[in-house]
Amino acid sequence: MATDRRPEFFKGGQLKVAIIGCGYVGLPLALRFAEAGHKVTGFDTDPEKVRMLNAGKSYIEHIPQTKIQQFVNSRHFNAVTDFSKLVEADAIIICVPTPLNEYREPDLSYVENTAKSIQPHLARGQLVVLESTTYPGTTEELVLPILETSGLRCPIASGPENENVPLDFFLAFSPEREDPGNKQYGLAQIPKVVGGINPPSGRAAISLYGQVVARVVPVSSTRAAEMTKLLENIFRCVNIALVNELKLLCLRMGMDVWEVIDAASTKPFGFMPFYPGPGLGGHCIPVDPFYLSWKAREYDFSTRFIELAGEINTSMPYHVVDSVSEALNMHKKSLSGSKLLVLGVAYKKDVDDLRESPTLKIMEILKKRGANFDYNDPYFPQLHKMRHYDYSNMKSVPLNAETLGNYDAVLIATDHSSYDYGAIVDAAKLVIDTRNATRRVIRHRAKIVLC
Repeated sequence: MATDRRPEFFKGGQLKVAIIGCGYVGLPLALRFAEAGHKVTGFDTDPEKVRMLNAGKSYIEHIPQTKIQQFVNSRHFNAVTDFSKLVEADAIIICVPTPLNEYREPDLSYVENTAKSIQPHLARGQLVVLESTTYPGTTEELVLPILETSGLRCPIASGPENENVPLDFFLAFSPEREDPGNKQYGLAQIPKVVGGINPPSGRAAISLYGQVVARVVPVSSTRAAEMTKLLENIFRCVNIALVNELKLLCLRMGMDVWEVIDAASTKPFGFMPFYPGPGLGGHCIPVDPFYLSWKAREYDFSTRFIELAGEINTSMPYHVVDSVSEALNMHKKSLSGSKLLVLGVAYKKDVDDLRESPTLKIMEILKKRGANFDYNDPYFPQLHKMRHYDYSNMKSVPLNAETLGNYDAVLIATDHSSYDYGAIVDAAKLVIDTRNATRRVIRHRAKIVLC
């Protein structure tokens, strides 16, 4: 028998909300629901994360410990590893990684395994929402069939004629839009796109998210919501590729691309500034275009524009290493055997996030070409083993005039605000700047190479 719980139930008072995945996406979302007065349980397979959360401790730099403590103490938030407790939830939100495999194809193992973990505990009337970025069709082609092996049904349907389709549980997709370190736009201020497997599921998800964000943007289907997220990040990927290519041309022509971008930015319409760098980083932009390209092949369609942008962006770490080599050559030094200091391993400034950081690729290329290097990053006292890299024996070296002067060159890979770039240029023999971080440094300009 279909559930008698209506979508409007999720507009109600205190709900029991389960968040699967307590990382950069899941933890802020869990705390936002707790802040709105709901009872939130965070589910994670990492016992250490669960232990820290229940002790009121934070492992993410921009999430204050006091906030976690507040909701743990008020019993609005707790964390568990026991997925059997999912049966107690009104809503289950999936916030797990969707990386690429070694062939740059979608790795949906986290989503698949999570759906399989939910299935034995799926209860009638529950709302399940996938937030993990993925290709159009994932929710209905992968998640739905797994959940329906429970014997409960959520029929795929669209259009007003299917508004009252009978169903046992609700299923929707709502892409995360988390931007770590962004102080201007927090989770509550960012509009939430929502698409349901069927109209009741869409309305249920709208009711749920309407309690924690200022605006909910409904779309016609889970596929439309999935494609929306890809469009947002592919838009950025393509434009970053454009300015990266223009940077290479400007370097060849002896021009300053940052000056050109700043001048173009004065146009009050028809232009949006994007900035070049050492390559793409973060959990979305380097990954999402390949999700769509992979799915497009199923429809015998070649996403040439997107793939070209991907090629340009993935080539940037190689350009950075070539620039380091050329700069050292000008100082009668060889890259092989040189001693370098890499400043910043985070994928962007002022965050403790290593995901897809281009610095890791740059370090790998430097190692292959025989360079010796150390790193400094205030957000990473020590590196750990990652999916594609193992720098687990490396620790951040102190940053002072004596240390800086011991290296043949200093490579600025991430422009953290805490760095004193004037002091860095004063003490270093040579500075290769990938972020234009030294633009306000007047002294010793001859030491600086922009790349």
